[in-house]
Amino acid sequence: MTVEITRMTDADAAGEIIADRFSRDAITRWLVPPERDRLPIQRRFFTMHTAHALDHGDIYGVHESGELAGVAVWFTAPFPELPGQDEAIASFAGEHAERYAVLGGLMDKLHPQDPHHYLAFIALRDGRTGRGLGSLLLEEHHRRLDAEGMPAYLEASSEASRRLYLRHGYVDMPELLRLPDGPVMYPMWRAPISRGSVPADGHAQENGRDTLG
Repeated sequence: MTVEITRMTDADAAGEIIADRFSRDAITRWLVPPERDRLPIQRRFFTMHTAHALDHGDIYGVHESGELAGVAVWFTAPFPELPGQDEAIASFAGEHAERYAVLGGLMDKLHPQDPHHYLAFIALRDGRTGRGLGSLLLEEHHRRLDAEGMPAYLEASSEASRRLYLRHGYVDMPELLRLPDGPVMYPMWRAPISRGSVPADGHAQENGRDTLG
């Protein structure tokens, strides 16, 4: 089975994969409590942001035997706010829009101001996990960041994903993101790694093959 990573220009395809993968996670359940509403709302939300990334970042797709298996969405910070974001979310999220505003405000408060690249979303299709595809997506962009001496930032959405990011050179930021009466997110930072250097876990970064998603 051949594996290939490419740059993507199809925001709809990327947004659909991310929404499908995240529609069952704790953050989405907090954002949109009614199960029936989660997937349609999140598809609109993620597609809106992946389209924004086409102008202010990079979208990678990982393909197995020609089929799109997962995506990673990066922004180059600082990047402009998405025009009309609040109005758009209100139009498709309805009564749940206030929760999106709460999450967005907390994320903005903790987001570092130093220049960096921001991993906004990474997701694999159901049935594609456990093969190292998420690691390949990460490493594709990490090589560029390391060559440019550029750090990276993300918010891990679970303790399990946090542990995986730790293995890819990320470290915890000082403050957790705590949603009111909801789950916790883990802001993390990755300093650029010189070739052959060894992160805290003792494994050279370029040899990592951890599974994400």
